[in-house]
Amino acid sequence: MSGKQLHKFGGSSLADAECYRRVAHVIQTQGQSGDLVVVSAAGKTTNALLKLVALASSDLAWQAELEAVIAFQQRLVHALLGEQGAGLAATLDADQQRLQQLLQCRSVDGAEVQAFGELWSARLLAALLCLQGAPATALDARDFLILQAGVQPQPDWAGSAERLHRCLAQRPNQRVVITGYYGSDGDGCTRLLGRNGSDYSATLIAALAEVAEVTIWTDVAGIYNADPNVLTDARLQSSLSLDEADQLAKLGSPVLHCRTLQPLRQVNLALNVRSSFTPDAGYTRILPAGSEQTEPVVTSLNQVVLHQWQGEIEGFEGLLQWLQSQEITPLASYPQSRSLALTPEQSRSLGEALLKQAGSLGLTEPSCDDRYGLVGVVSQHPARLAGAFSRLLGRRALPCFRHDHALVSLVPHSQVNALVDSVHRRCAGPRKRIGIVLAGKGNIGSAWLDLFAQQQLGLNDELEAELRLVGIIGSEHYLIDPNGLSPERWQQAYDQHARPFSRLEWLEQAAGLDLDEVVLLDITASASLGLNYPAIVSAGLHVVSANKQAGSGPNAFYQELQRQLSNCHRYWRYNASVGAGLPVFYSIDDLKRSGDAINGVSGVFSGTLSWLFDHFDRRESFSELVLQAKAEGLTEPDPRDDLSGRDMQRKLLILARELGLTLELEQIELESLVPAALVDVPLEEFLQRIGELDEAMTSAAQQARAEGKALRYAASLVIDGERVQARVGLERVEPDHPFATLPAGDNQFLFLSKHYPNGLVIQGPGAGREVTAAAVQSDFVAICRRLLH
Repeated sequence: MSGKQLHKFGGSSLADAECYRRVAHVIQTQGQSGDLVVVSAAGKTTNALLKLVALASSDLAWQAELEAVIAFQQRLVHALLGEQGAGLAATLDADQQRLQQLLQCRSVDGAEVQAFGELWSARLLAALLCLQGAPATALDARDFLILQAGVQPQPDWAGSAERLHRCLAQRPNQRVVITGYYGSDGDGCTRLLGRNGSDYSATLIAALAEVAEVTIWTDVAGIYNADPNVLTDARLQSSLSLDEADQLAKLGSPVLHCRTLQPLRQVNLALNVRSSFTPDAGYTRILPAGSEQTEPVVTSLNQVVLHQWQGEIEGFEGLLQWLQSQEITPLASYPQSRSLALTPEQSRSLGEALLKQAGSLGLTEPSCDDRYGLVGVVSQHPARLAGAFSRLLGRRALPCFRHDHALVSLVPHSQVNALVDSVHRRCAGPRKRIGIVLAGKGNIGSAWLDLFAQQQLGLNDELEAELRLVGIIGSEHYLIDPNGLSPERWQQAYDQHARPFSRLEWLEQAAGLDLDEVVLLDITASASLGLNYPAIVSAGLHVVSANKQAGSGPNAFYQELQRQLSNCHRYWRYNASVGAGLPVFYSIDDLKRSGDAINGVSGVFSGTLSWLFDHFDRRESFSELVLQAKAEGLTEPDPRDDLSGRDMQRKLLILARELGLTLELEQIELESLVPAALVDVPLEEFLQRIGELDEAMTSAAQQARAEGKALRYAASLVIDGERVQARVGLERVEPDHPFATLPAGDNQFLFLSKHYPNGLVIQGPGAGREVTAAAVQSDFVAICRRLLH
């Protein structure tokens, strides 16, 4: 099989000169020299030619209609080729004369008349490509495609393939634009491939030419999991199995047709359905074997015809066999009531033949009912959906009928769209609806809301879930909305409808929401909220923490929380509590999984203290640097929260527990930079007396310089067998030590282990609203993935 492709363009893709230019661009940008192209007649040309045949056959005037048809083609030639189209315009004059001869005949050859539409498209498109510098030539399918008589014209595979390869060998290194929809019989007469034969000719020619894949370019982007004209949340399917595609075609899909798919079963050929109007957008790929990840597709028809008879069941089964011989598969059949459903087109095409055949099989009292529509769901595993699908059917619906890859039911016209919506949500919609309650709407909370607003739609598609912001909790008020809050316009709703709370009133509402899962994002520093995690988990919520209170709480509390998480099968992730977005916990997990033994961790876990000590030298006092950092927004509103070292102490405790240690916070030695006399004074007084920090800090800095070392504020944890040493405070380190070379404002984590005796360093921004929000989002998505898979 060659690496060539075949591109098929329908009439809507060739409706006017601009469409031709768009198609030429698609051919040149989405393919290569040597590709094949199959075309339909431009726009409504086929309808116009059929009208000519009807007028001539009825001895009515057709000359004016013919002039209009030719004029339309002449306008296309002039618009696209200009003076370079003189030869093609002359050919059109000859075609007009031939059409006049055909239409004047007593018995009009309608097939040859119709064939002109595709022939004109092929010639014009090939000429346009050549004009644009892409060598191309037109090929009339009658030169190679041999069709044999039958219920539907059947190709002579061997003879057609041999002729086609000979034609292509005569046209090397250029694109070959081939007429669709028809071929010729053994006598050279034009034979049409019948209804929807244009797409069928594309896959047929692709199979004969042994190309790698065929793309049908149309006016839709592909196959959706429901009709996007009915449901605004219908999603484009990236792939379908051939069996699923065939089932959709049999159920009347306007995009796919059964005969189009037949050649795909004879060769290993992929079929793409793409939009020529948005060629760079997503599309659907149909493969011999589909993916287990393919989601069900809801399909519907607004009208079907229900045929019913009286008689023996053997007669009805014989009728079903006869329909199969006519290559017609009923949409649904109910042997017990001797009834079957057909599309209106199938019913019209069979006409009297259906009644005659039924009568010959002993079926009597025929009746037709066109008051029904159809709703179905196509899936690789329809049995898994049978219960949910059947429960959605109302009492006026006919029983669920099962195909190999679909479930269908007939319902009154007026109920079709409502049932499509219900089936889509239950059977083909997102597998889970996951609610988010955000606690903390300050800097980091606002950053997360901005991030979620950007990513919500993409995550819904990626996770195949519905992610919904259902609650926001402030320091004194909360708002829970089961319908969801806009992450971009939540403030107005919060201002108007938020309620005050004193304890956990919001939890009962959040836990009672009609959602599959609810996740709390705790972006606060609230001790009370952190210490209520066991109750939150028991209520059924999962938790993502930037809050360090729970992870650094009393050990008994921490162990109880872990038991609750295990018993309730809930998830708690807290990567944002240490190092913001740095992969600290991921690295610990990887080291553990590799069989490594971690025997120490140290680092600078505060961006504020990192900045202060990187800038601390003889030129400025330490207190002046603190005031400068506060002015630049680098410290907490009260700088003592940074200078106390308590935040780093909590982070070290969280890391220790991640390593399996059962430390308490008080077991970590803490050296605060805040003099005891300033610990409890009001903030304003502290800032007035901040110079009292300088004597001790200047002395420490001088001692470090005297030793040729750098002064840093760091955390360290050393594990020596059963002995554990943990400390947070000032350290004097060598000039080439990682702490001494740490860029101002960065965090650094240094792990010592059996495999990394010289240390594994993780370094980067460990604070900031954006990186912390991103870490929270990463943890949230990780929980979603676990819940969904």
